[in-house]
This record gives sequence, structure tokens and C-alpha cells, in this order.
Amino acid sequence: MNLVNQIIQGDCLDVLQQFPDNSIDFIFTSPPYADQRKKTYGGVKPDEYVGWFLPRSEQFLRVLKPTGTFVLNIKERAVNGERHIYVLELIMKMREQGWRWTEEFIWHKKNSYPGKWPNRFRDSWERLLQFNKQKKFNMYQEAVMVPVGDWAKDRLTKLSETDKTRDESKVGSGFGKNISNWVGREKVYPTNVIHMATECGNKNHSAAFPVDLPSWFINLFTRSGDVVLDPFIGSGTTAVAAIKLSRKYVGIDVSEEFCNLSRERTSGIQMQFLAVEPKSEAYNSNGSA
Repeated sequence: MNLVNQIIQGDCLDVLQQFPDNSIDFIFTSPPYADQRKKTYGGVKPDEYVGWFLPRSEQFLRVLKPTGTFVLNIKERAVNGERHIYVLELIMKMREQGWRWTEEFIWHKKNSYPGKWPNRFRDSWERLLQFNKQKKFNMYQEAVMVPVGDWAKDRLTKLSETDKTRDESKVGSGFGKNISNWVGREKVYPTNVIHMATECGNKNHSAAFPVDLPSWFINLFTRSGDVVLDPFIGSGTTAVAAIKLSRKYVGIDVSEEFCNLSRERTSGIQMQFLAVEPKSEAYNSNGSA
């Protein structure tokens, strides 16, 4: 059975049982948030969310390669006037399951509209939680470097003696930095805050994220030819990003409508980007294509 470069309809809990252990390089997904998008997904109640998610994350843990990474886009919701803690509970339970909670990225939605509620403001950010199976994993930081910025033009032209050493912070915080490390550099590593607009085009999906979001993480954690899994593929954005970056993909969704939408979006791009490559074969016993 061909499992690569496919959009597969079904519950990822069941579909992933067809996949061998340690066969996926990178998992990126945004599952239905608790009790939201009811018309789209049916909704999962906040108090039931962790119990619903853990059997699926167990399959993610099994199929992910030891050097692979799982990035989970998720956010809390307010219940009875306070933020529900299901995301925090999920993190704790996933750690018990065997995951390492390695990092947390923040997606700053640059084009969020203001909200109006009596006791809170609109979130203009979402979490992207990074999980790994082991301490050592594949990460290609050079692939996401950013321009050093205009600050360097003035700040680096006249360096003091303390700028050339890891000088103790003058405010006594215990932190210091060697400013001269940035001399002559055109690019530097980014922070873990990603400034990116939300999806503006109509993808016939109520929770589509911009293709640049999975693209950023695919660049960071994979190389050409690696296999990217989105077990809640929705409108197919992760698969589109994978194809454009010459990665293989697997998309899974329970909705026939969304699977058809994903196939429609990816078919034209597949023709363009994969025309010179032979169609991927099924996985063999060691997880390679």
C-alpha cells in the first residue's frame, strides 16, 4: 500500500497503525481546539481533550523517527471566565507518555483584529509546542536565519572593551553578551517568536493557517526528501508546504470534504514540483521509502 504523498481519509488513530515504527521525519499539525470549530470538526470538550488526544499522540510517538520532531499548534480557550488548562495538562501527560517538551514557539498573528469582551482582549498569538523523542534531534538552524537588521549599522561600528567580552549585565541580572560576535554577520538566528499574518485567502476551511507557517518549521527540522506528516490535514496547507520544499508528505483527516479539498490543492503543485521524480513506493520494514 502506498502511504507516501497521499491524503488519507480516516481517524489518524486508526490510519497510523498501518505505518511502521520510526518512519516519519517530522510531524506538524493543528488539531481541532477544545470545543471550538464545532461546525467544522464536531468539537471536543475541554475536560475530555487530553483523554481524546493521548491515544493519537501515542501513535505519533511510535511512527516518528528518533531524530524527528513533532510541532503542535494549539491554543487554550476561556471557560466560565477563565482560561482552561487543558493545554498545560496535555503537556504534562505527553511528558509522561515519553515525549520531551523541548521548546515552545509563539506565532504572533500580525493582522489580528481587536476584540471586545467585558473581561479580556483578543489573543493575537498561538502556541507551537515542540516535542522530541530524545535530546539529540535533527535541526537545521541555518535554514531559517534572518537579516541582522539595521541596529547593527550603528551599534557595531564603535565597540567598547566590554562589548568584546561576555560582560556581566550592568543591571545585575547575571546575563551577559559579547556584542562583537555580531560583527561582519549579515544573518543571525531568529528568536522563538514568529511574526506572521494569518491566512487571508478563502481555503474553504475555518481554521486554515498560512503556508509560510509549516514551511518555516519544515525548513528548520527537515531536509529535501524527508517525510512530513500532518494527521489533521484540513485544507492541505502542510502538504502544500512540503511539496514546495521538495519533501514527501502524508496527510490524514476524518472529513471526506477536507480530504478532497487537500487533494485538489496538492494535485496541481505535485504536477509542478514532482514531475521529474518517480512516484514514491510504499514503506519497507525499516521505514524508508
